[in-house]
Amino acid sequence: MRDRVDAMRLGVDFGTTTTAIAIVDRGNYPIVSFVNNRDDTVDFIPSVLALDGDRLVFGFDAEDAAREGAPHLRSFKRLLSDPSVTDTSTLRLGNHSISILDALTGFLTYVAHQLRTNSSVASVPSSEPLEALVGIPAHAWSAQRFLTLEAFRRAGWTVLAMVNEPSAAGFEYTHRHAGTLNSKRTAILVYDLGGGTFDASVVSATGTLHEVMGSRGLNLVGGDDFDTILATRLAAAAGTDSGKLGDTAWERLIEDARSAKEALSPSTKFITVPVDGEPTTITVADFYKDATALVDATIAAMEPLLIPDASGVGQLGGDIAGLYVVGGGSQLPLVARILRARFGRRVHRSPHTAASTAIGLAIGADPEAAYTVREQLSRGVGVFREREAGSFISFDTLLEPNTKLAPGETLTIKRRYGAAHNIGYFRFVEYSSLDDSWVPRGDLQPYGEVIFPFDRALRRDDIDIASVPVVRTDEGPLIEESYIVDENGMVTVEITDLDSAYTVTCPLGRK
Repeated sequence: MRDRVDAMRLGVDFGTTTTAIAIVDRGNYPIVSFVNNRDDTVDFIPSVLALDGDRLVFGFDAEDAAREGAPHLRSFKRLLSDPSVTDTSTLRLGNHSISILDALTGFLTYVAHQLRTNSSVASVPSSEPLEALVGIPAHAWSAQRFLTLEAFRRAGWTVLAMVNEPSAAGFEYTHRHAGTLNSKRTAILVYDLGGGTFDASVVSATGTLHEVMGSRGLNLVGGDDFDTILATRLAAAAGTDSGKLGDTAWERLIEDARSAKEALSPSTKFITVPVDGEPTTITVADFYKDATALVDATIAAMEPLLIPDASGVGQLGGDIAGLYVVGGGSQLPLVARILRARFGRRVHRSPHTAASTAIGLAIGADPEAAYTVREQLSRGVGVFREREAGSFISFDTLLEPNTKLAPGETLTIKRRYGAAHNIGYFRFVEYSSLDDSWVPRGDLQPYGEVIFPFDRALRRDDIDIASVPVVRTDEGPLIEESYIVDENGMVTVEITDLDSAYTVTCPLGRK
């Protein structure tokens, strides 16, 4: 057991289906175990919430309530992948509407209590802070980053920083396999297939300094989708489908399919699961036939990180020591089979696929290990502006995708100009790519809006500035825009009239 110190340092992987924690213990990073309500020792807390009467319950208690038919929600973290979710969004559970932020806070409060009272590091006094490095999907929207950070803070955790999950897995790889990296092969490609998301990152390592060279991902592809594929195949074999079964029977089938999936080994030939009470058998080959498209989708998503060979097929670059496979969703034998068929012997599977990120986060939380990572923005930030008295709209790129972020530091970008209008409309967006005209297309999400009165006469509380028409002016004030990116990848904009020091500040991605 670790020596008693002023604070417990942890790596916390708040996952879609399970939450795993690793602890810093004198150069070791053991996975924290818990005792569930059936007196079994497990290395995770299920990421589940349920309504037990009028009381919201979490984790092991939520699983029990779900078995008794209570309204429940598994994989609720997946809701955060919706780009429209904000800190004012709600979820439905039975007849109740619950704030997503309150649900996250309640779950993370439960995790902290379990850690202190029902774990392999129990008996931690309430006076001892829980200091954690927290994982976040590499392609999380800014709102998701904010909600995660805010929920941890409200739940009483001291958040040291947030680190992209594949970057944390890169820590675990270099800590475990440093000997595979050399002057020629300086990087790894992390393949992180979790319960609800997929991320891939090329991570370069020089000693304990890591740098993300590129990232790609899918926000709505993960192990949960394998469960749905298997349940659908089983239902079809039984001559039914989700619509005919009804919600309760379908949820039961999903749960049974998940259990059957997790029990698969490379030698398993058949899967038998009850469908509406009747045992139904399919071949593993039939399941894999349907599931292959999902694995292929993950490979296609990370294609930009690969190097084309002579035939044009993407392969691991010469500087890549290996493809490191992590995440609970990657435990399906099919995943390793397809990856090894494509990339050969350079595919390495973490011995702790479901906890690799938590271990890496604990390594990053250990000041003695001194691991750092230079991250990249997974999405760009831009702004639509009024031009020529509102006669047309232009788009300015503020932060490009893949902008580098120094470890533990903020990035500030400033621009100055003389205002040419009485009012400035700033409509901020997150984007993944630009077309040939430098206009964002495809993956685009509103990020915040600021209406700034350049004309001092409009800075009165009794004026509805949104109703004032935009007009050109002869001489406007000197304006400075500042865009501040913190170490967690969240952006705050400050717009200042330098002549009068009038300032409007807006944290983007939050309501």
